[in-house]
Order: sequence, then C-alpha cells, then structure tokens
Amino acid sequence: MDPRRDPRGALVRPYAVTRGRTEPSRDIALEAVLSSNATQVAESRFAGHDKYRIATVCEGRAQSLAEIAAYTRMPLGVTRVLVADLVADGLLTLHTAAPAEGFEERMEILGRVLSGLRRL
Repeated sequence: MDPRRDPRGALVRPYAVTRGRTEPSRDIALEAVLSSNATQVAESRFAGHDKYRIATVCEGRAQSLAEIAAYTRMPLGVTRVLVADLVADGLLTLHTAAPAEGFEERMEILGRVLSGLRRL
C-alpha cells in the first residue's frame, strides 16, 4: 500500500511526539501568555516540526497555552510538554502576570484597594 494514502500514516501517538514524557519540565498555566520573535522561530526549525509550528503560532502575537493547543490541533498535554521545552530552550518567551513570590502581599494590597473603592 502507498504510504501517502495510508490513513494510519497521519496518526502519531502523543507519547511519540513528547518522547514518552507526560509531565512538562516546568509548570505552565493554561492562561499563561507566550510569544516568540523571528530569531526564536528561525532557531526552532532545528527543534522539530511540532515545536517549530508552536513557535510560528506565537510569532508576533502572544498566545495562551490553551490557544496554542487549539491552533496546532495538538492535545493539551502534548502542547504543555513541548511549550515547556521551548521555554527552557529560550525559543519561546513566557510572560507571567505576577511572580510567585510576594503573591500574598499583592493580594492584601488589592484587597485594601477594593475596600477603599467600595467606600467611595
């Protein structure tokens, strides 16, 4: 049978894409915003087809992890592992809303601001 016409040829198991890994190297939230620039996209060509697609999706327009999974039509777990790899390799930029340290302090300040606004 011609491999180009074999419907099984288009199916790649998720564990094959992530090389058997099910957990990302770092925890990235679904709503985390990621972006790439032209240099990162060019360098990602050597990281593999799927990683290159992810970097291309994020070029010039920041995307959330969930959006990347949707645009690339990859399972979320696979996308999470590959995105974590790209961030670790410097091929994607992770933009965080707030650093983990000092979170409680910031929440306290926001609570006081909200309380003050309610009094107005």
